[in-house]
Amino acid sequence: SFCLRTSPRLLCAATQQKNTGQNLEEDQSQSQNEQKVEPSSAEKLLAEEKAKLEEQLKEVTEKYKRALADAENVRQRSQKLVEEAKLYGIQSFCKDLLEVADILEKATESVPKEEIKDENPHLKSLYEGLVMTEIQIQKVFKKHGLLRLNPVGAKFDPYEHEALFHAPVEGQEPGTIALVSKIGYKLHGRTLRPALVGVVKDA
Repeated sequence: SFCLRTSPRLLCAATQQKNTGQNLEEDQSQSQNEQKVEPSSAEKLLAEEKAKLEEQLKEVTEKYKRALADAENVRQRSQKLVEEAKLYGIQSFCKDLLEVADILEKATESVPKEEIKDENPHLKSLYEGLVMTEIQIQKVFKKHGLLRLNPVGAKFDPYEHEALFHAPVEGQEPGTIALVSKIGYKLHGRTLRPALVGVVKDA
């Protein structure tokens, strides 16, 4: 038969070709496996790099948010300082004017009330002029947030009053103010000058 007539050399060649085909398939399979391993390693590196970038982005975002918050705090503080400067910038000037108000008050108080009559037109005109001036200056004070503190009968408040003396006063509750020696003033709710007072104490 044909198979019997086939020479050993041809059989060897066929076997070798078959083996060569198997080797090629194995080489291709191994090459594919190597290709599969390589992308897997690359993907791992990319994942690590991605994680690093995400962490860096998170840090930058947090720093940005903190910077925004700091900037907002600075803006609010600056705005508060500007507002306070508008409100209390006239504080020194007001203190000087208080001395003028004190003089006007003493001048009106020093005029004998029984002498203010038509028979003394000059004294009467002078007195009325002083009173009008005092009223006007108090209007100006009020317009700019400056208010009088005349706390007779009120409870003593160390933030608004300065005690000159303590004395028992019949019929008055201890801790209340019996006498105001000098009028105090507040500027926009802040004590500019405390009222000088005498405070009732226990007998």
